[in-house]
Amino acid sequence: MTSPVQIRAATLLASFVASLLAAVLFVDFAEPGGLDGLDYLRMALTALTSFWLAWGGSAALLGLFVPSPAPVPLHAARRPQGLTAILVPVYNEDPPSTFSRIAAMNASLVALGLTDRFHFAVLSDTTSAEIADQEQIWFARLLEEPEARGRMFYRRRKMNIGKKAGNIEDFISRSGGAYDYAMILDADSLMEGATLAEMACRMDEQPDLGLLQSLPRIINARTLFGRGMQFSAAYLSPVFARGAALMQGREGPFWGHNAIVRVRAFAESCGLPVLSGRAPVGGHILSHDYVEAALLSRAGWTVRLDLDLEGSYEEGPENLIEYAKRDRRWCQGNLQHRKIIGAPGLKFWNRFTFLQGMMAYLASPLWLLLLAASIVSAAIPQKLFVDTSEIASGNQAAWGLAIAIASMLILPKFLILMRGMMTGENAGFGGTVRAGLSTIAEIAFSTLLAPVMLVLQSRAVFQVLFGLDGGWPATQRNHTYVPLAQAWAASWWIVITGSTMLAITLAVAPAITIWVLPAALPMMFSPVLITLGSRQPAPGRVPSTFLSPLELASTPVMIERERILAIWQAGPLLDAVSGPSNVAEAVRVSA
Repeated sequence: MTSPVQIRAATLLASFVASLLAAVLFVDFAEPGGLDGLDYLRMALTALTSFWLAWGGSAALLGLFVPSPAPVPLHAARRPQGLTAILVPVYNEDPPSTFSRIAAMNASLVALGLTDRFHFAVLSDTTSAEIADQEQIWFARLLEEPEARGRMFYRRRKMNIGKKAGNIEDFISRSGGAYDYAMILDADSLMEGATLAEMACRMDEQPDLGLLQSLPRIINARTLFGRGMQFSAAYLSPVFARGAALMQGREGPFWGHNAIVRVRAFAESCGLPVLSGRAPVGGHILSHDYVEAALLSRAGWTVRLDLDLEGSYEEGPENLIEYAKRDRRWCQGNLQHRKIIGAPGLKFWNRFTFLQGMMAYLASPLWLLLLAASIVSAAIPQKLFVDTSEIASGNQAAWGLAIAIASMLILPKFLILMRGMMTGENAGFGGTVRAGLSTIAEIAFSTLLAPVMLVLQSRAVFQVLFGLDGGWPATQRNHTYVPLAQAWAASWWIVITGSTMLAITLAVAPAITIWVLPAALPMMFSPVLITLGSRQPAPGRVPSTFLSPLELASTPVMIERERILAIWQAGPLLDAVSGPSNVAEAVRVSA
């Protein structure tokens, strides 16, 4: 059986070969008239960016040859031995939305007779006094749910030191000794009781398992942007994840939520350092999850991603503005990892994962630099006396390079479509025709948004490099439609960037306008793209694209959550609880 180390080596070699091929094609393209210093810079940038494109595509190609695992049934559950705390960190969230998810998960555990094996802890870092008051009221309402008392806990920190990671660490240090495992969720997480139980049972069965990560599915998306992400997460991501899991082995990922950890392992191994210097590159670690996974691996614990775990859900951003806010935080957190990548004792794969996370953002300014260098190179009249046949050969090489790069991005998605047709998995996405239309729409929409994301991520990288701290902005989960005026206010600088790029190209290098247009035009129309992406389908209309299985058939915990939320929102809140005095008795607030 091929080991993860062998798979990693083969994948790295294949990515290097693809990078070398891209460099050779670039030399063929640029060679007429001879290579200069600018050409060598462009060749290096082409090779580097192509390597990371090939690396990402290789995970999908690997995943294509791995059978889809049989999902764990959701209607029955094994009984875990250990006691699990389900941790729900909140930060200025909408309380009824969050607490109704907890109520639904609790109802799922009640139905399975597993309430004695799971407790819930709401860990509030909320800074808004108004929202904090609502949290306490709605927590009192939560305590009225079946078998909730004695198993539901709430505490609010006055000082949210270390953000989410500090919130979890605070619970582990204060209360972790009472539990064997901790299921870490986000405020928008939702999990079936059977999935919670199965993950705890797997921790029981493997004593060296420090962390078990599930693959969450995005649910409840309403806008074009959100439903595109929802489709991609349901249709494309599992194949990429299967390929990644082959390479990861015992050094798997932690995505910060919908994962269970062994409390003793986490307490002994995952104390996070405060990085030297000030934010954004110093201070508390924002992207803490991959660091915690690396620390567990360093201590000898297994970190694993199990792809047969169904019943794990989350919600995603509904428009590009909300996505960019979250992406800005991830960028800052990932670039902080440059201070951790050389830490003693870390496994090679964890170091490579840090590098991969940094390159996910550094690649954007590198692509931007490649585009700028190409415009400058085309504007320099250093190759006036080049044979016509050599120019034609260079143009063919340029098209070959463009097709090769596009293939690394697009081909895996069409191969996933073909695989789904042969395995029958397309049926869950409305059939092969509808899955094909959805795949084409996803490629088209992501292609249009790619230049916009390129400049957004480039700005984020430059902000971090120049010392601008993005902080941890609260998520606006109910923020859907973005009017054109608001979209303009958020992206006017992107419009100017694209317009300036195109104007300079037309003025000094008109011959490469055809290569610049695919990047410049989406930037120039970014407000329109943002607004269109935030639109919802007409009420009662079933969209023809981006259909996913969970839209066709909701699962029990999803249905229960909607039922509970509807009841909660139907009547006066204080009639639902036993009066305001019960709020003070039910809630314990600690500093």
